[in-house]
Parts: sequence; C-alpha cells; structure tokens
Amino acid sequence: MPAHDQLFTDLHAATMAGGGAYGLIENAAIAVQGGKVAWVGPLADLPADYTALPRTSLGNRLVTPALIDCHTHVVFGGNRAVEFEMRLNGATYEEVARAGGGILSTVNATRAASEDALLADALTRVDALLAEGVACIEVKSGYGLDVDTELRMLRAARRIEEERPVRVKTTFLGAHAAPPEFKWRPDAYIDDICIPALRAAHAEGLVDAVDGFCEGIAFDTIQIARVFNVARELGLPVKIHAEQLSNLGGAKLAAGYGALSADHIEYLDEDGVQAMAAAGTVGVILPGAFYTLRETQQPPIDLLRKHDVPMALATDCNPGSSPLTSLLLTMNMGCTLFRMTPEEALAGVTTHAARALGLTDVGTIAPGQRADLAVWNVTHPAELSYRIGFNPLHTRIFGGAI
Repeated sequence: MPAHDQLFTDLHAATMAGGGAYGLIENAAIAVQGGKVAWVGPLADLPADYTALPRTSLGNRLVTPALIDCHTHVVFGGNRAVEFEMRLNGATYEEVARAGGGILSTVNATRAASEDALLADALTRVDALLAEGVACIEVKSGYGLDVDTELRMLRAARRIEEERPVRVKTTFLGAHAAPPEFKWRPDAYIDDICIPALRAAHAEGLVDAVDGFCEGIAFDTIQIARVFNVARELGLPVKIHAEQLSNLGGAKLAAGYGALSADHIEYLDEDGVQAMAAAGTVGVILPGAFYTLRETQQPPIDLLRKHDVPMALATDCNPGSSPLTSLLLTMNMGCTLFRMTPEEALAGVTTHAARALGLTDVGTIAPGQRADLAVWNVTHPAELSYRIGFNPLHTRIFGGAI
C-alpha cells in the first residue's frame, strides 16, 4: 500500500465544496489514495472500502484545502526598504526615483542577480508562505524587462518546485513597465523586447500564463492587446493588472480574451464587472498594495457580489507596493479593509484562487482533488480571518504527505 494512502480522522472539514457555510462537515474523515482525496464525509458514514486504510488522527482539528497564493512576484533582486524610509521621511516620488529608487532599483538588482541568487532569495519568501499552509503559488516575471533577465526569473521560479514541496504556476509579465532604455518608447519596448521574450520563454516551457499592467504609468489597452494576441497565438491564458490607479478599461479588455483574472481592480466600474462576469474572469483582490500605498479607492466588492464574479485574495508579494508574505494577514485585510466575509476570504485563497490560476484539481476537499490540505489549531473557519499576526497552522499535507 503506498505510503500516502491513509485515512485522516478526528477532524472537522471545511471542504469549500458547497453544502452550507464553508461546506463544513463535523466529525469528518478524509480518505486519501494515490495522493488524491478518495472520499470525504462524516466518519459515521465511512464506506467499507476505506476502513482498512492506515489511520492518522488529526486531534479534532479543522482541515481546509491548502491555501493558494494566486498573485505574487516572489522572484526579484534586492529590496526597497531604504526608499520606504525615504518616503516616510518626506521624500517625494520624484526624489526617490532620482535617488535610484522605484521599480528601477528592483530592475537593476534583478538584472545583476544570478539565477541561483534569485532562487535563494525567493525561497525565504516561499518558506513564509508554506508555513501558513500554502501549497500552490503563482510567480510572475516582470523585473528584468530585457529578454535574458525575464527568462532567468522564470527559470528561478520553475526551480522552486525542485527545492520545496509546493506547486508553482509561472506568469510572464514582460509588460510590467518600460525600462529606462525605452523611456518614452513603450511601443518599441513591446515589439523589440516584451514579445520576443514571451516567445523565447514559451519555447523553453517557462510560461503558464501571460500578464500585463494596464495603467497610465505602464501600458495602454492597445499595447496590452498586442501582447495578448501573441499569448492567444501561443495558446496561453491571460490575466491582467488593471484599474488599480485609474480606469483604462483593462479588465474589460482582458475579459474579451477570456482572461483567468483581473487583479487589483479598485477603479473597476459596473461595465467592467459585467464583462468579467460574462467571461468567467476572477477578480483578484490585493489588499497588501492598497494598504502599503495608503490608497482610498476600494475595489467594488458589492458590484462583484451583485454580478456573481468570484473573488480571490492574494499577497501580491513584491518589493515595492506589497512586501507581504502572509496570506493569513491578507485574509484579515480583505475582511477589515474591504468588508469581505470570512467565508469569502477563505474561498478567495482556496476555491477562487485555484480558478484564477486555471486549476481544477485543487481548492476544495472533494473526491478526485489533490490531497493538498491544511490542518489548523482553530475551532471555526472564521478564526483564520479573525486573528492578526497569529499562525494557527498545525501541519500542511501536500499530495497526501504530511
């Protein structure tokens, strides 16, 4: 019998698979075979087929699907702590930029870092996420802004799976910003660097999805559409950073390409929400950036609810606008800052986060799903969003292995 074939007992399962609030099953059991959930339900209803499996008691703890961080930039060089201090001491954005701060500082540090160095730094951030029950992480490129460094970032991201028991989905974000050598020439950057880098990364098998930053400080809808057209040609799904600082219609554009997700979306209007609903595009809410940038425009949570647009939550871990490596804190922020409910928050880092990555085999506890589970020292799922700066994880189960 494979080592991962076992029966977990003495637990309460928040399956997130429907059947009432949280899909909660009290006094439950979970049968695992071949690294997948074979059965979940009340222990009293356990089918005879699973009674002979080796049993592991989980001590009457809560079990949820393992968490999913569906929007991160964990691979990058350097950090921006000094400019954080400069801003708090009164420096303007222009003064920080003249001192070498802003995205330019991260681009320079990332270009200077080897693949091994990028991986080593990323693993410190990944470890913080895994310690909170995360089993799947999306990782974006976008701090190289030249062909070689974009590929190096993606190679480092792929290697995370070799170093840690975690699933990684990679996203090409060459359309993140125009580098200094293409200042005032964003179209040339898209044509001469971004699209060739995307083709090269795809040829090397480094890309699971394609992203773009549609904003006044980045690229407009016409430029993003050129990148998305190449993604479509290559058979790659798209997602977008949109409506974070203004409303350029990026989410609606992405929905027209059947985008997996539109992320940030603070300035999204009802027209954009309706386009996302029609396309099945997930809205990814990123409270870490909202908090760090001290924004005041909140994402349209009520409109997303009205039109049944699924809402995911993610850390947006990055060196500038969201140096956040706690998905539990992200859940609390989603509730406290944006009035999401604890159930919406948990769905946002499980079921809907999986959908935002195009994954169908994780995000719930149900037969046929991967046995990626998180075991918590809590009595009710709402505690995962309620506490601040507290990690109640008892253990993480990845593919059925503790």
